[in-house]
Amino acid sequence: MMTRRGFLTHSCSLGIASATVSSTMLQLGLARQAAAQSAPGYRAMVCILLAGGNDSYNMLVPADNDQFAEYLGLRADLALNQNDLLVLPGTTGNGRSYGLHPGMSELHSLFSSGDAAMIANVGTLLEAFDSQATQNGTANLPLGLFSHADQISQWQTAVPDGRVAQGWGGRIADLMQDVNLQNGVSMNISLSGSNVFQSGIEGSEYSIDALGDGAPGLNAYDDGTEFGVFKKRIVDNLLAVQQPNILRREYSRRLRGAIDAQAVFVDALQTSPVLATQFSPGNFSQSLRQIARTIGARDALGATRQTFFVSVGGWDHHDDVLDNQARMLPAISAGLQEFRDALVELGVFDEVTTFTTSDFGRTLTSNGRGSDHGWGGHHIVMGGAVNGGNIYGDYPILAPANPLDVGRGVYAPTTSVDEYFAELASWFGVSPSELDQVLPNVRSFYSPESGTPPLGFLSA
Repeated sequence: MMTRRGFLTHSCSLGIASATVSSTMLQLGLARQAAAQSAPGYRAMVCILLAGGNDSYNMLVPADNDQFAEYLGLRADLALNQNDLLVLPGTTGNGRSYGLHPGMSELHSLFSSGDAAMIANVGTLLEAFDSQATQNGTANLPLGLFSHADQISQWQTAVPDGRVAQGWGGRIADLMQDVNLQNGVSMNISLSGSNVFQSGIEGSEYSIDALGDGAPGLNAYDDGTEFGVFKKRIVDNLLAVQQPNILRREYSRRLRGAIDAQAVFVDALQTSPVLATQFSPGNFSQSLRQIARTIGARDALGATRQTFFVSVGGWDHHDDVLDNQARMLPAISAGLQEFRDALVELGVFDEVTTFTTSDFGRTLTSNGRGSDHGWGGHHIVMGGAVNGGNIYGDYPILAPANPLDVGRGVYAPTTSVDEYFAELASWFGVSPSELDQVLPNVRSFYSPESGTPPLGFLSA
């Protein structure tokens, strides 16, 4: 008889909506061995989820007069002032100019110095957008388009036609976990608890917090007091008992592993250099500070590959867009600059790539108070390997007759999440032959064997 736990585990294992992902354990083991031999040096990816759907058409705004006039006509009461925009240096291939939200001066500096770039109009797609097919109802569209639950999941799973439990970061860890020392601390480290992005078939995220030593242990367990010593002895004795019940045995195994991993993590973090870089007091900046400290302890952790995940909520601005973004975007901008400075201080800025994701973009038109759920949106990438100072992808021409506009100023993506993530995964060390396992839909937009990157925003 299959237990409930066994059923859930089996169901999750069957969840990947592509035959290329459901490889056998033997193939996965061989792939891990190959990855372990082909991943020299250290690299890390930091995923920042702007949960709720960031209104990114007020983060990256057309600054030239004719396109700003179209923007103003569409946005109405949601529009920023043209003179307040932080105009980005240079122009794209179409001769247009763009500016950032006035509260993102640090990001403007990062872009101008070549440490950051923007990716325009990214979103979930099953196939290249076809406006005519969409109008007549024959297009293959992502499952649950405009739904928070579905779209936030698809950005983390890169599976646009199904609801699955494994994320593309988790699949990378399944492939590459042998490149790190096996000490109970996962390759995937989260500052925001459990998440789909870092969940794999074999492993999951190691959750830490932004304060103190990052990995709090059992209350009073081995805390140096007489009671702590007593509690440690009792807990250790209980966990040493061989439980006849499979669920109790699994619980004991996991709790023992968590206690041991916590000790490994805390001890390793003590080796991290003391940072001179000052971080702002908000949770986002403090989370990035803890990530920097963890990266500083990479040698003690035996880590050559790591992913980090930070979720920043509150972006579902159906009202008060201007006030909310004036409060929230500056915190993102300042945190990125602080994180960059800390990574430079640690000497690893070239080895860390930070990128944003979100549920979706939002409507360019106003609902009278704010903006509603959209589709394509704009994103930030930062790092020493980023070919910065550029906008990658195609920023849509804002016009009433643009076929990308599927209604109310909702613009269909011109760059798929698969292209965005394929470039990140390839830089991280995923080989062309492994991209299908990480990104099941990637060949709809990009040939891994092409020898050229999907967008070109990262150096090898």
